[in-house]
Amino acid sequence: MKKLEGKVALVTGGSSGIGRATALVFAREGAKVVVAGRNVDRGNKTVQMVQQSGGEAVFIKTDVLNAAEVEALVRETVENYGRLDCAFNNAGVGTTGARLAKETEENWNRIINTNLKGVWLCMKYEITQMLKQGGGVIVNCSSTFGVDGGYRVAVYSASKHGVIGLTKSAALDYAKNRIRINAVCPGWIQTEMLGPMLKERPDVAKGQVAEVPLGRLGRPEEVAEAVVWLCTDAASFITGDVMIIGGGTALSAL
Repeated sequence: MKKLEGKVALVTGGSSGIGRATALVFAREGAKVVVAGRNVDRGNKTVQMVQQSGGEAVFIKTDVLNAAEVEALVRETVENYGRLDCAFNNAGVGTTGARLAKETEENWNRIINTNLKGVWLCMKYEITQMLKQGGGVIVNCSSTFGVDGGYRVAVYSASKHGVIGLTKSAALDYAKNRIRINAVCPGWIQTEMLGPMLKERPDVAKGQVAEVPLGRLGRPEEVAEAVVWLCTDAASFITGDVMIIGGGTALSAL
């Protein structure tokens, strides 16, 4: 039996990488999937991939920095499928690779707003809907840099630490409303965002692999499986938790 048969799942940042992989796993487990993102072509490609696998999905163009668009995303999800059972708040941007004193205010605003404010806005409207229907599950995407520090990632790390703070506090706020809220913390995952850099800088790729105790980069599907599992009844007693998916990286932070 499919674990999410009859459920409705929302994935932000669903046009590539971890988001796309998660949309496909949600569909495999029987959920109707709403894919959200800014890139229409890539978003529609994810929908096409879900449909080719036998699933059902729609794409809704959304900028998670815009409160009106996020509110409309949740409203249109309910208009399409009647409810919202699961949400994976995955939309985000990466680090610039600058040391803290070299970062610009512009980059601070871009990273913090996308990675932290965007997650808060999504949770705000997702929770509002889940309260109406008597429960739901939210998974937020943090990072191994959200539980530890790193070289040249200060602003990015701050944004991802913030996601964990939001997750834990919101989990306490809404536990009695039957809304479970957790976070996943991917490490070095071989996504489309990371791919070009690894190709251009094989030395960087080698260094990243050397940091992983399991000796390889992760795959988007490995993160997706964890996200979807957290949304199933198998994880029904888990809320406010932080799951590190990094092949052994960030163990020093535990």
